[in-house]
Amino acid sequence: MITLTFHGGARTVTGSKHLLQCGGESLLVDCGMFQGLKELRVKNWEPTPFSAAGLNGVVLTHCHIDHCGVLPRLVRLGFAKSVFCTPPTAEILPIVLADTAKLQMEDAAYFNKTGLTRHAPALPLFDQGDVQATVKQLSPVDYGRPFKVGRRFTVRFLDAGHILGSAMAEVTVDDDGRSVKVLFSGDLGRFDAPMTPDPDPPPQCDYLVIESTYGNRLHTNASPHDELAETVRSVVEKRGVLLIPAFAVGRSQQILFILKELQNAGRIPSLPIHLDSPMAFDTTAIYLRYLSGRQVRMDLLKGGGSIAGPNVQLHKSQRDSGRLSKLKGPAILIASSGMMSGGRVLSHAQNLLPLSSTVVAFSGFQAEGTRGRRLVDGERTVRIRGAEVQVRAEVVDLAGFSGHADFQELLSWTAGIKEPLKTAFVVHGESSAAEEFGQKLRSQRGWQVVVPSMHQSVEL
Repeated sequence: MITLTFHGGARTVTGSKHLLQCGGESLLVDCGMFQGLKELRVKNWEPTPFSAAGLNGVVLTHCHIDHCGVLPRLVRLGFAKSVFCTPPTAEILPIVLADTAKLQMEDAAYFNKTGLTRHAPALPLFDQGDVQATVKQLSPVDYGRPFKVGRRFTVRFLDAGHILGSAMAEVTVDDDGRSVKVLFSGDLGRFDAPMTPDPDPPPQCDYLVIESTYGNRLHTNASPHDELAETVRSVVEKRGVLLIPAFAVGRSQQILFILKELQNAGRIPSLPIHLDSPMAFDTTAIYLRYLSGRQVRMDLLKGGGSIAGPNVQLHKSQRDSGRLSKLKGPAILIASSGMMSGGRVLSHAQNLLPLSSTVVAFSGFQAEGTRGRRLVDGERTVRIRGAEVQVRAEVVDLAGFSGHADFQELLSWTAGIKEPLKTAFVVHGESSAAEEFGQKLRSQRGWQVVVPSMHQSVEL
């Protein structure tokens, strides 16, 4: 018997954890952190509803926090087998997890110092020792090369086109002679994106687990170049600061490159650009190395051999970051995290949100319950580190930068599955998006569709 259980990413976009079990063996696909609403965040502290020590392995689709963020906690709880991922993910993941541990420890220290906690003392989910142990368990595997996890599972990575190293995972399960193929889409990227290849077509499968981040939305036709150029010109007129909360992996690199292109084309002036994200700084070098070694749609090395232009200043230390509190416009400031759920962007937001000359530009999906979502929804006060901050800044949503396929792109991608599908499971979307996309799959593809609830188990 084969069972599939959804322990995260079910009717929410965060906390992805999908557990396959067969004949006493188990495989976990992704181990993501819950973000946003408090009722979700507290789940990060709950005991795992499965044996961490009993897992035969973990398959990781990519290194965004909502897919990898609690791997070190899993290791702390006894998981000691391999974490399988693509080679770029294996290089970026140690940076991401070390930064996450650092933020966890800084937040715990801050809450203990200020008393803004109900816990005595506040503790991090995991620490750097847990991260180091996790890194030792990484096992990189190239796209397209099948590998075994235990005796029951054979896995193959295909390119998901979301960020560097992102993958969909094709898992073939041996149920005592009965072979069942389950395809996990991971996060599917967009077609014709500047810095990522198109998602690979889906292989034939019996069951599909598919994301639905934008399952009820169509992206605008506006190009990211046009959107960003217009936003920069607006902040120049105001002589203010353009604050861009950006995901450190993928989005920061894309923004830097497009700013460079706009400057080279004379569409925007050469403003001071500040990248205040040590993680983005460290991962950009990895991006450049991988992207310069293969065919991409744009010449990333044009004009200086760098993703970023010469007017970009990098800020690694906390002291350098603190000096940006006196930043005068017009200028551009890129900082993580992308949903304003933590990181250095919070200090900058405290300083800049009350100023009418500020423009805050979001460049990715904002999960329910995050500060980013509240700002995009038009709220005029947000709570940051215990203080209510007035919002006089202009807030814009750069929809053209999305790294997720919209519902039409998702439907087009599923058309590659020609053979009859037993069931499609719609995950990684808020309830409305997942339900609406599920209905589209039923009506347009004729499939049986399930939108699973948290911890729901199904027999395959």
